Amino acid sequence: MNLIRVIPAEGSFMPDLHIADTFHHMASHRPLVHHITNWVTIYQCAQVTRSWGCLPVMAHAAEEAAEMASLAGALVLNIGTLTPDLVDAMEKAARAAHAKGIPVVLDAVGAGATKLRTVECQALIDTGTISVIKGNAGEIATLAGVKAEVRGVESISSEGSVPDTARRLASAAKAVVVVTGKTDFVSDGARAWSLDYGHALMGKVVGTGCASSSTVGCFAATGGDLLEKCAMAMAAYGRSGELTAEEVHDAGRFWEVFYNKIEKLATRSEGLVLHAKEI
Repeated sequence: MNLIRVIPAEGSFMPDLHIADTFHHMASHRPLVHHITNWVTIYQCAQVTRSWGCLPVMAHAAEEAAEMASLAGALVLNIGTLTPDLVDAMEKAARAAHAKGIPVVLDAVGAGATKLRTVECQALIDTGTISVIKGNAGEIATLAGVKAEVRGVESISSEGSVPDTARRLASAAKAVVVVTGKTDFVSDGARAWSLDYGHALMGKVVGTGCASSSTVGCFAATGGDLLEKCAMAMAAYGRSGELTAEEVHDAGRFWEVFYNKIEKLATRSEGLVLHAKEI
């Protein structure tokens, strides 16, 4: 059986998370994942969504954003190529999705690098419509009010413990927080887990961060505990990257192989066991 096994902290008990049920839901329901996303990586986000078995749609116009979001299984917002018009569309879509109980994933690309990104990202969070906030350590620290340095879209440094910062932001925003890096962390404020999947090659390929947000959207669209679904998403995504790096060793052929590894993992992964660690 496919599952994620949570390794408990001393003195606690954690259940196994059955990822096979999530893959089955994707295959049988093919949930629609609406993106208002980064123009640099929009194709990769669409194809990764399709490879997991979900249906991507990229509807950026404010005139249709709310209508499309209300039809989706999840909404993914990415501020990587931010404009005022895009912010307007994001807010309308997020409010429509939230009103129907549809999870909203916010990828805080470059929060902390410029005032516009930081302010608009915080404004979206302040609407109370965001279900999942995803970013690197610097982006998440910025939104949590912790000192950090973000250069462009790269995290240079952040103060304090990353898991503690994730918990702090999750509690304040009433959302699940996903922090990406060599080790990924997920927290809902009360619980926090770490995941050690992925490969250094992924950090050299443009778009892998954005496509991981699409992956979170796919898993969130299947319903259930959002912390668990975020952990599943990041573990499965990282494992796909590891499998890709076994075949390719540079950025040039990465995406071609990566799409295929994702599809195989989602459809032919009987016996797969992934692990998260409680912290």
